[in-house]
Amino acid sequence: MATLQKIRTQGGLLVAIVIGLALVAFILGDLFQSGSSLFTRGRLEVGSIKGESVQYPDFMTKAEQLAEIYRSNTGQTQLNDDEWVQVREQTWENMIREKVMGDVYDEVGVAVSSDEMFDMVQGNNIHPIVQQIFTDPNTGIFDRGMVVNFLKNLEMGVSPEQRNYWLYLEDQILNERLQSKYNNLIGKALYVTGNEAQTSIEHRSRNINFEYLVLNYSSIPDSAVNITESDLKAYYEANTNEFKVEKTREIEYIIFPVEPSPADFAAGERWINEIRDDFRNATDNVQFINSNSDVSFVDVWFKKESVPANLSAWIFDEGAVVGDVFGPYFENDSYKLAKLHASEMMPDSVEARHILLRATNAQEAAAAQMLADSIKGLIEKGSDFATLARQYSTDTGSAVTGGDLGWFGRGMMVKPFEDAAFNNKVGEVTIVPSQFGLHIVQTTRKGALIPQVQVAVLERTVTPSTQTNQAVYAVASKFVSENTNRQKFDAAAEAQGLVKKVAVVRESDRMIPGLDSPRPLIRAAFDAEVNSVLKNTDGSPIFEFGESFIVGTLTKETEEGVAPFESVKVRVELAVEREKKAALLADRIRTASEGKSDMYAIATALNASVNVASNINFNSVTVPGVGSEPALIGTVSALESGALSKPFKGNTGVFLAKVNSVEDSGADDIDAEKTRLVQSMGFRATYQAYEAHREAVKIEDYRSKFF
Repeated sequence: MATLQKIRTQGGLLVAIVIGLALVAFILGDLFQSGSSLFTRGRLEVGSIKGESVQYPDFMTKAEQLAEIYRSNTGQTQLNDDEWVQVREQTWENMIREKVMGDVYDEVGVAVSSDEMFDMVQGNNIHPIVQQIFTDPNTGIFDRGMVVNFLKNLEMGVSPEQRNYWLYLEDQILNERLQSKYNNLIGKALYVTGNEAQTSIEHRSRNINFEYLVLNYSSIPDSAVNITESDLKAYYEANTNEFKVEKTREIEYIIFPVEPSPADFAAGERWINEIRDDFRNATDNVQFINSNSDVSFVDVWFKKESVPANLSAWIFDEGAVVGDVFGPYFENDSYKLAKLHASEMMPDSVEARHILLRATNAQEAAAAQMLADSIKGLIEKGSDFATLARQYSTDTGSAVTGGDLGWFGRGMMVKPFEDAAFNNKVGEVTIVPSQFGLHIVQTTRKGALIPQVQVAVLERTVTPSTQTNQAVYAVASKFVSENTNRQKFDAAAEAQGLVKKVAVVRESDRMIPGLDSPRPLIRAAFDAEVNSVLKNTDGSPIFEFGESFIVGTLTKETEEGVAPFESVKVRVELAVEREKKAALLADRIRTASEGKSDMYAIATALNASVNVASNINFNSVTVPGVGSEPALIGTVSALESGALSKPFKGNTGVFLAKVNSVEDSGADDIDAEKTRLVQSMGFRATYQAYEAHREAVKIEDYRSKFF
């Protein structure tokens, strides 16, 4: 049905859906085992929102519904891992928003009546989504009759996919309307006073020219400051917000890579030698390569300089002829045989022009073919190619120049187009299809003829055999079975010269650099005890990612909250050290500036240099010479012309600044500034209102135990 096709093709533009992968087979398997503990409600809980439990079956039902919408949009039958990850994430966020904002809407009385929904779907204020789907493609006019007919058939006359998709769109329209009403309600409460607008204008229009000097913290040696334990604990207690941490786990792991063994290399070399005569005697090189080689035949013509050096010498210097075989030779982890497949004198480049007719379906392709045949006939009868290109070509880049593509060499165009352009005689016109549509190609000039060849390469890539894989697994298994705790694990790794890698992961992480899809290892880290060996859900201590086996231990766990003093003591020491250095530097500046107002005189006394900055205002982000220094910008913004600041701390050191002049840009439209500020506040309020409601409720997320 045409309507469903429109919904599918345009849905991606209408609904923001983000998608991803559910690795749940092990859970489903457990569910069907008699007496499984997963049947308990607690073990099936993927989270809770405002005290209401979210159960795994309910969550996955909603996720599958969202996935089905995505499949309808894209025409896909399956979602990949990343798409499923994002679908589950979007499902979770939708459930949070529905619960949090649903209660808010009820409390403030925001609702959408059935009459409003009717008006947005069939009435006088049609929602843009409905307008876009039910617009007649021939006239570009919205057709209300199409909507009415579709809805009349919604229960019995349309497919389940259409019905589900429509219900989903109705839900999106309803939610968007509710959110819009709530945002408007918030917006009506926003107000900017005249004083606020005036202050904002002054901040934006007051450009400051000033001088400053800075004494860097590094100018004082660490030994010059005395730090006591009480200093550290006092700072820690006063600044606990600086030491908040997430729930994390630190793991150490060893990679046992599965790499080809000497026996695997020997097997590859034996295979290539045994097949050499068959390859030499083959009459159909392309079929032989595609049937036997690990890499398919490459249908490309090469110049001498484009062929690898060993083959170039054999072909062009030693005079190989078509049918000759070179090798075996070893290259890029593969044993290879090369056979000279073809050799011709061919141009190295051509000049051509084309007319492109695009087609996105069978009906358009048939029409494009008829038009292409007609255009080709006109050109062959003497019609001007350039005029026809400007009239018919859908390649807007070349149509303006009459379809001219200039000179190009091999490998610069899509293969069907390239073959046509190089195989044509000069002036000949051919029609050739590609992924872009139908090309009407005319070759206008050809370059000088040079020797070019095609080489059929038979390749056997050396990969680990089953025996090699099993041998590496046995090594990893022996290691982990003999070293069942961290102490033994570390000692054995050191004794055997094995490299331990370290990773700090959060419960929701899906990536560890260098490992392929390590989610099971991350999940295991949060199920293990410190100093124990990590284990899969099936109890195995060996993880397989890509071409490697992994074993690991949990070395450290951190719970969400304020980090213990001892774990952040080094950071505290650095902070306290900087505070004490700042005090010393500030005293040094105060002493040097006493009785002085000239920055250069003060700088001389401090053996420092003066920097100059111009046109800095309150909204500036950086200062020339020192980069991001908010304290410097804030201080000079508050000073009057000619004023000298007191010493103050910055990111890099202690500063002293003097304002030389202040220039006003003259902006004084209070009403315009009020409007600008209200709009800016409105944009922020839309996001911040939801975030405030979300932060006010308790949300527990246990999805990492399932996915």
